[in-house]
Amino acid sequence: MTDPIADFLTRIRNAQMASNATVQIPHSNEKEAIANVMLKNKFLKSVSVDTSGKFKQLALELPERKLSLKRVSKPGQRIYSAAADIRKVENGFGIVVVSTSKGLMTGYEARQQEVGGELLCEIS
Repeated sequence: MTDPIADFLTRIRNAQMASNATVQIPHSNEKEAIANVMLKNKFLKSVSVDTSGKFKQLALELPERKLSLKRVSKPGQRIYSAAADIRKVENGFGIVVVSTSKGLMTGYEARQQEVGGELLCEIS
């Protein structure tokens, strides 16, 4: 797999299309950080790490409403932005997840802290 973040977003999208309430995703620290940003902004109901199997899994509880998930920066074309240039998603109703030197955060938090970075994905 060349793009684990795109796989993460696709698994969530597929689970929603199948009307599943939860989804299991292979664990990585970056995926867990993105899930925690989504949880903090109420795009997920809960996030937990399942260590019962051979490999760690992220267990995500999905909301009833359908999420719009879009990968911005890709392995073949990284998209970076300065703090002032991070745009709003859906007129402020969505978020953009930014990978900064201070960790993963929303575009709003990055603008407030005046730190830019790589635009990972848009969620609305």
